[in-house]
Amino acid sequence: MHHSMRVRRRLGAVIGAAAALSLALSACGSDTEKTEAKSVVDKAKETKKLTIGIKFDQPALGLKKPDGTFEGFDVDVAKYIAQQLGVPESGITFKETTSANRESFLGGGQVDLVVATYSITEARKQQVTFGGPYYVAHQDTMVRADDNSIKKAQDLKGKKLCKAAGSNSFRRVTEGPPDGKLAISGVTLVDASSYSECVAKLKAGALDAVSTDDLILAGFASQQKGSFKVINDPFTDEKYGVGIKKGDTKTCEAVNQAIQKMYSDGTAKTLLEKHFSGTGLKFATTAPQMEGCA
Repeated sequence: MHHSMRVRRRLGAVIGAAAALSLALSACGSDTEKTEAKSVVDKAKETKKLTIGIKFDQPALGLKKPDGTFEGFDVDVAKYIAQQLGVPESGITFKETTSANRESFLGGGQVDLVVATYSITEARKQQVTFGGPYYVAHQDTMVRADDNSIKKAQDLKGKKLCKAAGSNSFRRVTEGPPDGKLAISGVTLVDASSYSECVAKLKAGALDAVSTDDLILAGFASQQKGSFKVINDPFTDEKYGVGIKKGDTKTCEAVNQAIQKMYSDGTAKTLLEKHFSGTGLKFATTAPQMEGCA
Protein backbone atom coordinates (compact mmCIF):
# COMPACT_ATOMS: atom_id res chain seq x y z
CA MET A 1 0.00 0.00 0.00
CA HIS A 2 2.67 2.43 1.16
CA HIS A 3 4.67 1.82 -2.04
CA SER A 4 1.84 2.71 -4.42
CA MET A 5 1.14 5.90 -2.43
CA ARG A 6 4.73 6.98 -2.92
CA VAL A 7 4.58 6.26 -6.65
CA ARG A 8 1.37 8.25 -6.97
CA ARG A 9 2.82 11.19 -5.05
CA ARG A 10 5.93 11.16 -7.20
CA LEU A 11 3.78 11.01 -10.32
CA GLY A 12 1.79 14.00 -9.10
CA ALA A 13 5.01 15.96 -8.59
CA VAL A 14 6.21 15.04 -12.09
CA ILE A 15 2.92 16.09 -13.69
CA GLY A 16 2.96 19.35 -11.75
CA ALA A 17 6.52 20.06 -12.87
CA ALA A 18 5.62 19.27 -16.46
CA ALA A 19 2.66 21.66 -16.36
CA ALA A 20 4.83 24.41 -14.85
CA LEU A 21 7.46 23.81 -17.51
CA SER A 22 4.95 24.06 -20.37
CA LEU A 23 3.63 27.32 -18.88
CA ALA A 24 7.15 28.69 -18.62
CA LEU A 25 7.87 27.66 -22.19
CA SER A 26 4.74 29.25 -23.61
CA ALA A 27 5.56 32.43 -21.68
CA CYS A 28 8.84 32.92 -23.54
CA GLY A 29 8.21 31.75 -27.07
CA SER A 30 11.85 31.95 -28.19
CA ASP A 31 12.71 28.89 -26.11
CA THR A 32 10.07 26.72 -27.72
CA GLU A 33 11.66 27.18 -31.14
CA LYS A 34 14.89 25.71 -29.81
CA THR A 35 13.19 22.46 -28.85
CA GLU A 36 14.70 20.00 -31.31
CA ALA A 37 11.78 17.58 -31.45
CA LYS A 38 9.19 20.11 -32.59
CA SER A 39 7.31 18.95 -35.65
CA VAL A 40 7.29 21.15 -38.74
CA VAL A 41 3.49 21.40 -38.65
CA ASP A 42 3.67 22.93 -35.13
CA LYS A 43 6.48 25.26 -36.16
CA ALA A 44 4.43 26.39 -39.17
CA LYS A 45 1.41 27.14 -36.98
CA GLU A 46 3.43 29.13 -34.44
CA THR A 47 5.88 31.05 -36.61
CA LYS A 48 3.86 31.28 -39.88
CA LYS A 49 7.18 30.51 -41.62
CA LEU A 50 8.61 27.57 -43.55
CA THR A 51 11.83 26.93 -45.46
CA ILE A 52 11.11 24.73 -48.44
CA GLY A 53 13.70 23.07 -50.66
CA ILE A 54 13.03 23.22 -54.42
CA LYS A 55 15.03 22.82 -57.61
CA PHE A 56 16.21 26.13 -59.13
CA ASP A 57 17.01 24.79 -62.61
CA GLN A 58 14.04 22.70 -63.77
CA PRO A 59 11.65 24.63 -66.03
CA ALA A 60 7.92 24.10 -65.33
CA LEU A 61 8.81 22.44 -61.99
CA GLY A 62 11.21 24.49 -59.90
CA LEU A 63 12.91 27.38 -61.65
CA LYS A 64 14.56 30.54 -60.32
CA LYS A 65 13.86 33.36 -62.72
CA PRO A 66 16.28 36.24 -63.45
CA ASP A 67 14.17 38.57 -61.27
CA GLY A 68 14.66 36.28 -58.26
CA THR A 69 11.13 34.85 -58.21
CA PHE A 70 10.32 31.14 -58.52
CA GLU A 71 7.93 29.30 -60.78
CA GLY A 72 6.83 25.77 -61.56
CA PHE A 73 4.53 22.95 -60.53
CA ASP A 74 6.63 22.02 -57.45
CA VAL A 75 6.70 25.67 -56.39
CA ASP A 76 2.90 25.94 -56.64
CA VAL A 77 2.38 22.62 -54.82
CA ALA A 78 4.72 23.86 -52.06
CA LYS A 79 2.73 27.11 -51.74
CA TYR A 80 -0.55 25.19 -51.55
CA ILE A 81 0.72 22.80 -48.85
CA ALA A 82 2.23 25.69 -46.88
CA GLN A 83 -1.09 27.55 -47.01
CA GLN A 84 -2.89 24.45 -45.67
CA LEU A 85 -0.36 24.38 -42.81
CA GLY A 86 -1.15 28.03 -42.01
CA VAL A 87 1.84 29.65 -43.73
CA PRO A 88 1.19 32.45 -46.27
CA GLU A 89 3.28 32.74 -49.41
CA SER A 90 5.17 35.65 -47.80
CA GLY A 91 6.27 33.30 -45.01
CA ILE A 92 7.99 30.82 -47.34
CA THR A 93 11.73 30.88 -47.88
CA PHE A 94 12.66 28.84 -50.96
CA LYS A 95 16.10 27.23 -50.71
CA GLU A 96 17.83 25.44 -53.56
CA THR A 97 18.14 21.70 -53.05
CA THR A 98 19.85 19.44 -55.57
CA SER A 99 19.38 15.71 -56.04
CA ALA A 100 22.64 15.27 -54.13
CA ASN A 101 21.83 17.28 -50.96
CA ARG A 102 18.11 16.71 -50.28
CA GLU A 103 18.66 14.17 -47.48
CA SER A 104 21.38 16.13 -45.69
CA PHE A 105 19.35 19.36 -45.82
CA LEU A 106 16.32 17.67 -44.24
CA GLY A 107 18.40 15.83 -41.66
CA GLY A 108 20.30 18.96 -40.68
CA GLY A 109 17.23 21.19 -40.54
CA GLN A 110 18.37 23.56 -43.34
CA VAL A 111 14.94 22.97 -44.89
CA ASP A 112 11.60 22.01 -43.33
CA LEU A 113 10.15 20.34 -46.42
CA VAL A 114 11.50 19.33 -49.82
CA VAL A 115 9.26 19.58 -52.90
CA ALA A 116 11.76 18.89 -55.66
CA THR A 117 10.83 16.03 -58.04
CA TYR A 118 11.82 13.76 -55.15
CA SER A 119 10.95 10.16 -56.01
CA ILE A 120 9.94 7.98 -53.07
CA THR A 121 12.21 4.91 -52.95
CA GLU A 122 12.79 2.23 -50.33
CA ALA A 123 16.41 3.34 -49.90
CA ARG A 124 15.43 6.98 -49.34
CA LYS A 125 12.71 5.97 -46.84
CA GLN A 126 15.51 4.85 -44.51
CA GLN A 127 16.64 8.49 -44.27
CA VAL A 128 13.53 10.57 -44.89
CA THR A 129 9.80 10.53 -44.08
CA PHE A 130 7.73 11.14 -47.23
CA GLY A 131 4.35 12.80 -47.53
CA GLY A 132 2.40 12.08 -50.69
CA PRO A 133 2.97 11.26 -53.43
CA TYR A 134 1.56 14.50 -54.83
CA TYR A 135 2.12 13.22 -58.38
CA VAL A 136 3.19 10.00 -60.07
CA ALA A 137 5.48 10.74 -63.00
CA HIS A 138 6.95 8.13 -65.35
CA GLN A 139 10.53 7.86 -66.49
CA ASP A 140 10.89 8.55 -70.21
CA THR A 141 13.68 9.54 -72.59
CA MET A 142 14.43 12.77 -74.42
CA VAL A 143 16.60 13.05 -77.54
CA ARG A 144 17.48 15.78 -80.03
CA ALA A 145 14.51 16.61 -82.28
CA ASP A 146 16.36 15.45 -85.41
CA ASP A 147 17.58 12.13 -83.94
CA ASN A 148 15.47 9.23 -85.25
CA SER A 149 17.82 6.47 -84.06
CA ILE A 150 16.23 6.32 -80.58
CA LYS A 151 12.51 5.51 -80.79
CA LYS A 152 12.16 3.34 -77.70
CA ALA A 153 14.14 2.91 -74.49
CA GLN A 154 15.84 -0.28 -75.74
CA ASP A 155 17.45 1.78 -78.52
CA LEU A 156 19.73 3.33 -75.87
CA LYS A 157 22.05 0.31 -76.25
CA GLY A 158 25.36 1.63 -77.57
CA LYS A 159 24.36 5.27 -76.93
CA LYS A 160 25.63 7.99 -74.59
CA LEU A 161 23.26 8.60 -71.68
CA CYS A 162 23.42 11.36 -69.08
CA LYS A 163 24.20 10.49 -65.46
CA ALA A 164 23.03 13.35 -63.21
CA ALA A 165 24.69 13.57 -59.80
CA GLY A 166 22.50 12.28 -56.95
CA SER A 167 19.76 10.99 -59.24
CA ASN A 168 18.84 7.32 -59.64
CA SER A 169 17.36 7.71 -63.12
CA PHE A 170 20.35 6.35 -65.09
CA ARG A 171 20.24 3.17 -62.97
CA ARG A 172 16.72 2.42 -64.16
CA VAL A 173 18.14 2.19 -67.69
CA THR A 174 21.46 0.42 -67.11
CA GLU A 175 20.72 -1.81 -64.10
CA GLY A 176 18.10 -4.40 -63.20
CA PRO A 177 15.86 -4.49 -60.09
CA PRO A 178 15.67 -3.56 -57.24
CA ASP A 179 17.14 -0.10 -58.00
CA GLY A 180 17.21 -0.49 -61.75
CA LYS A 181 14.67 -1.57 -64.30
CA LEU A 182 15.69 -2.19 -67.94
CA ALA A 183 19.26 -3.51 -67.50
CA ILE A 184 20.30 -2.31 -70.98
CA SER A 185 23.96 -3.11 -71.62
CA GLY A 186 26.46 -1.16 -73.69
CA VAL A 187 25.28 2.28 -72.54
CA THR A 188 28.00 4.89 -72.04
CA LEU A 189 27.29 7.16 -69.07
CA VAL A 190 28.27 10.84 -69.30
CA ASP A 191 28.46 12.75 -66.01
CA ALA A 192 26.60 16.00 -65.33
CA SER A 193 25.92 17.96 -62.14
CA SER A 194 22.19 18.42 -62.80
CA TYR A 195 19.47 17.84 -65.38
CA SER A 196 19.92 21.33 -66.78
CA GLU A 197 23.55 20.39 -67.50
CA CYS A 198 22.37 17.08 -69.04
CA VAL A 199 20.10 19.03 -71.39
CA ALA A 200 22.88 21.47 -72.36
CA LYS A 201 25.15 18.49 -73.15
CA LEU A 202 22.38 16.82 -75.16
CA LYS A 203 21.91 19.97 -77.23
CA ALA A 204 25.67 20.27 -77.79
CA GLY A 205 25.92 16.64 -78.95
CA ALA A 206 28.10 15.53 -76.03
CA LEU A 207 25.52 12.82 -75.29
CA ASP A 208 22.58 11.20 -77.10
CA ALA A 209 19.81 10.97 -74.52
CA VAL A 210 18.53 12.18 -71.18
CA SER A 211 16.28 9.72 -69.36
CA THR A 212 14.37 10.85 -66.30
CA ASP A 213 10.84 11.76 -65.22
CA ASP A 214 8.45 12.86 -67.98
CA LEU A 215 7.52 16.07 -66.13
CA ILE A 216 11.18 17.14 -66.01
CA LEU A 217 11.71 16.32 -69.68
CA ALA A 218 8.46 18.04 -70.75
CA GLY A 219 9.55 21.18 -68.91
CA PHE A 220 12.88 21.36 -70.74
CA ALA A 221 11.29 20.50 -74.10
CA SER A 222 8.75 23.31 -73.73
CA GLN A 223 11.39 25.81 -72.59
CA GLN A 224 13.46 25.19 -75.73
CA LYS A 225 10.78 24.50 -78.31
CA GLY A 226 11.91 22.57 -81.38
CA SER A 227 15.23 21.41 -79.89
CA PHE A 228 14.17 18.13 -78.32
CA LYS A 229 11.55 15.40 -78.37
CA VAL A 230 10.36 13.00 -75.69
CA ILE A 231 10.05 9.50 -77.19
CA ASN A 232 6.94 8.59 -75.12
CA ASP A 233 8.13 5.17 -73.99
CA PRO A 234 7.57 5.36 -70.21
CA PHE A 235 8.93 2.52 -68.08
CA THR A 236 8.62 3.38 -64.38
CA ASP A 237 6.34 5.01 -61.82
CA GLU A 238 8.12 7.90 -60.09
CA LYS A 239 6.14 8.79 -56.98
CA TYR A 240 6.92 12.42 -56.14
CA GLY A 241 6.98 12.75 -52.37
CA VAL A 242 7.28 15.69 -50.01
CA GLY A 243 10.50 15.13 -48.08
CA ILE A 244 10.18 15.57 -44.31
CA LYS A 245 12.71 14.96 -41.54
CA LYS A 246 12.75 11.26 -40.64
CA GLY A 247 10.16 10.45 -37.99
CA ASP A 248 8.00 13.59 -38.22
CA THR A 249 4.78 11.67 -38.88
CA LYS A 250 2.56 14.48 -37.57
CA THR A 251 3.72 16.74 -40.41
CA CYS A 252 3.45 13.85 -42.87
CA GLU A 253 -0.24 13.31 -42.00
CA ALA A 254 -0.97 17.04 -42.41
CA VAL A 255 0.84 17.13 -45.77
CA ASN A 256 -1.17 14.13 -47.01
CA GLN A 257 -4.43 15.85 -46.08
CA ALA A 258 -3.32 18.96 -47.96
CA ILE A 259 -2.43 16.92 -51.07
CA GLN A 260 -5.77 15.09 -51.09
CA LYS A 261 -7.56 18.42 -50.79
CA MET A 262 -5.45 19.85 -53.65
CA TYR A 263 -6.85 17.15 -55.94
CA SER A 264 -10.43 17.18 -54.62
CA ASP A 265 -10.79 20.97 -54.97
CA GLY A 266 -9.45 20.95 -58.55
CA THR A 267 -6.22 22.84 -57.82
CA ALA A 268 -3.95 19.98 -58.96
CA LYS A 269 -5.59 19.80 -62.39
CA THR A 270 -5.35 23.59 -62.78
CA LEU A 271 -1.64 23.57 -61.86
CA LEU A 272 -0.79 20.68 -64.20
CA GLU A 273 -2.56 22.43 -67.08
CA LYS A 274 -0.82 25.71 -66.24
CA HIS A 275 2.65 24.17 -66.42
CA PHE A 276 2.37 21.27 -68.91
CA SER A 277 -0.41 21.91 -71.42
CA GLY A 278 0.96 21.90 -74.95
CA THR A 279 3.93 19.65 -74.09
CA GLY A 280 2.25 16.46 -75.28
CA LEU A 281 2.41 15.10 -71.72
CA LYS A 282 -0.64 13.08 -70.67
CA PHE A 283 -1.04 14.02 -67.02
CA ALA A 284 -3.19 12.43 -64.33
CA THR A 285 -5.74 14.57 -62.52
CA THR A 286 -6.91 12.20 -59.80
CA ALA A 287 -5.13 11.95 -56.46
CA PRO A 288 -2.44 9.26 -56.26
CA GLN A 289 -2.65 6.58 -53.59
CA MET A 290 -0.90 8.00 -50.48
CA GLU A 291 2.08 5.96 -49.24
CA GLY A 292 1.21 6.35 -45.57
CA CYS A 293 3.32 7.93 -42.85
CA ALA A 294 4.71 4.98 -40.88
